[in-house]
Amino acid sequence: MAHVQVEAEDIELDSPTLVEGLPGAGLVGKIAADHLVEEFEMTYYGALHCEGLPKVAVYRGESSEVRPPVRLYADEERNLVVLQSDVPVSPTQSSDFAGCVTGWIDEHDVFPLYLSGLGEEKDGVPEMYGVATGGAGDVLDEEGIVPPRESGLVSGPTGALIHRAGEVGLDAVGLIVQTEPQFPDPESARVLLEHGISPIADIEVDTDALLERADEIQEARKQLAERLQDADRDESTQAQSIRGFQ
Repeated sequence: MAHVQVEAEDIELDSPTLVEGLPGAGLVGKIAADHLVEEFEMTYYGALHCEGLPKVAVYRGESSEVRPPVRLYADEERNLVVLQSDVPVSPTQSSDFAGCVTGWIDEHDVFPLYLSGLGEEKDGVPEMYGVATGGAGDVLDEEGIVPPRESGLVSGPTGALIHRAGEVGLDAVGLIVQTEPQFPDPESARVLLEHGISPIADIEVDTDALLERADEIQEARKQLAERLQDADRDESTQAQSIRGFQ
């Protein structure tokens, strides 16, 4: 049965912010989420057992412990939850996955930040845009986050999550950043962290390591990026323009 299994019952959260880190274009969401987990040394909070997730066991070097492929990490002090994923979500079951996650978010009064990369040429610092469901447009206005310049759509599991949030009237923000879609993009992940996640979640996060370790991060994420390119396009979270269809 689809559910979110909380392991760290001793952690107390009060209407926390959730940062979603599913793999997608430029791996911008995954890089940002992974950085938060590592930078804050966040606590393993629970596991997602939702339709659309492969039944695989994840392990880390120098440890014999195994964990599920999609996990939640929490930081009680910062009132923050991060969804970390090592696998893509099946495109045929993204709606079921979105329903599973959104049910837990709604039940626990969580404010989600959904992240997506927009594959287009960057001129200098990558531009970031915001979209919202429910009453979350006020959050974007307060932080000066601008809407996209052109019409478009967010596909993949993140698109399904945003769609589901709108369907049930949940307050949610989607952050969209320009990225090089075919390669891991730490620079665009840094923009998400500094100009979107940090002000909305009211946290301070050092992002210097992202650029200092750019080559290492790109190499570590390269295999996953290649798997996403080979997979069904809808399996990968991404934003894309729909010029001519307004």
